[in-house]
Amino acid sequence: MGEGDEGYGEWQELVGAALLGTDRRRGGGPAGSPEALLDAAAVHTVRRRAGLRPAGARPRPEPAPPDPRPAPPEAAARRLAQLLAGRTGAGSGGGGGRRGSAPDLTELLPQWLAAAGRHGYRAPAALVPALLDAARARTDLRPQALALAGTRGLWLARMNPDWRFALRGGAGGGELPDVNDPSAVERLWEEGLFAERVALLGAVRAHEPAAAPRLLATTWASERAEDRLMFLDSLRAGLSLADESFLEAALGDRSRNVRATAAELLSALPQSALAGRMAERAVACVGPQGVTPPAECDGGMLRDGVVKRPPAGRGERAWWLGQLVEAAPLSCWRERFGGLGPAEIVALPVAAAEGWTEELHAAWCRAAVRQRDPEWSRALLGPASAPPAAGPGTASLAERAKLLETLPDGERAEWVAEFVRAHGLSEAFQLLGVCVVPWAGALGRAVVDALDIAREAGSYPWSFSGVMGLAERCLDPAEAGRLDALTATAEEPPDASPGAAAYWAEAFQRLVSTLRLRAAMLSELTPP
Repeated sequence: MGEGDEGYGEWQELVGAALLGTDRRRGGGPAGSPEALLDAAAVHTVRRRAGLRPAGARPRPEPAPPDPRPAPPEAAARRLAQLLAGRTGAGSGGGGGRRGSAPDLTELLPQWLAAAGRHGYRAPAALVPALLDAARARTDLRPQALALAGTRGLWLARMNPDWRFALRGGAGGGELPDVNDPSAVERLWEEGLFAERVALLGAVRAHEPAAAPRLLATTWASERAEDRLMFLDSLRAGLSLADESFLEAALGDRSRNVRATAAELLSALPQSALAGRMAERAVACVGPQGVTPPAECDGGMLRDGVVKRPPAGRGERAWWLGQLVEAAPLSCWRERFGGLGPAEIVALPVAAAEGWTEELHAAWCRAAVRQRDPEWSRALLGPASAPPAAGPGTASLAERAKLLETLPDGERAEWVAEFVRAHGLSEAFQLLGVCVVPWAGALGRAVVDALDIAREAGSYPWSFSGVMGLAERCLDPAEAGRLDALTATAEEPPDASPGAAAYWAEAFQRLVSTLRLRAAMLSELTPP
């Protein structure tokens, strides 16, 4: 047995003593002593390290590319370090739904990153590793965190496997060629890594939208199906009729997912030939006299993206009808219904007796979202004060949230404010999530008033923790002064839940503290 084998055996004996106990294995020194075991392990570790040959020095890495953007002001950099550390401050509550009165700094990190991005800052060099760690843990932070980390972040990501996600999200850590240099673009497109090609396609699309499908066409036939799908999805940005010929060709793709995506993109172009074909099919099924769903799903429908097999629980004919109406341009219905507008069409009891109205309205909702049509969205939403179940188009909060996103920012906020005033907060969470931050004054006041009503009713604030968390992130920081009166512990009503008043006071204290902290953050980020 050689010297190395003997050393290995001694080390295994020490490991065995640590696992089984010093009283059952030899330890050296005072018999059975844990201290002796530690001493022996320390001596043996030094002996093993002394016997290692030093590795050859690697070449020094090239310096990180320069980032010309300015660093944030010193106070803002200190704030970022605090947010990345995730400290919640003194007074933070424990479990059981009670969060204490101190702000949750981790929830303010996205807002700091967004504001820093608007000012055009780069991350302070010393904080780039912590920023990459935060982006690794939270995918919602990645776009803004990687933008702030910039070239230094990509440079570091190439050296640490834990940060490789940063390379997948961009151009692979390298510089993209000038999109005006055809030979360089062609070379990277044909030879680059997938992430580099995705980034290149996005850059070409932003520079000249029509050039993106031309670039795709050069290698389309040899691409993998999953890559074709990803590349096709990138055409959503800047989609126009100039993409129609490429998308029409993709309707014959061998991949069902690629065909479906191409059909969806074409149906978002009301002037496309596919939209015209879908309009012909849809108006043949739906009219003032009622609804007659298609009897079969023929080859033409299949080529235009109609999925033949319905999900479990759906009838075939209803499934086909919904897809035809969803893909038809909304403009075709005015003529079909004798010149009526969207609100009048939606109010018609079309085939109510046969039970097709709900299917038809759901398809119109999807069409309004896909085609970004605010007039149809208003008609399908109806008045915010109406009971949700009595709405003209849909009672689904998820669909209503999507319809709201097609409306102008101010109108969207006013509709949700009216909904909160009429129905309270129990069903408003999804709707509030699509409103622009900071919330407009009327919307913020409606939310705070509804929270105050819930407090006076004596219920626990935990039932409204989701809305309260949104308010901390979305209320205008200027509202903090108006909320001071709500931070005091009010007298509990006789039928209130025990201790609810103190919990509400704590929740409002946290809300006010968070708003003031957000105001300080924005002030710190303002260039001197």
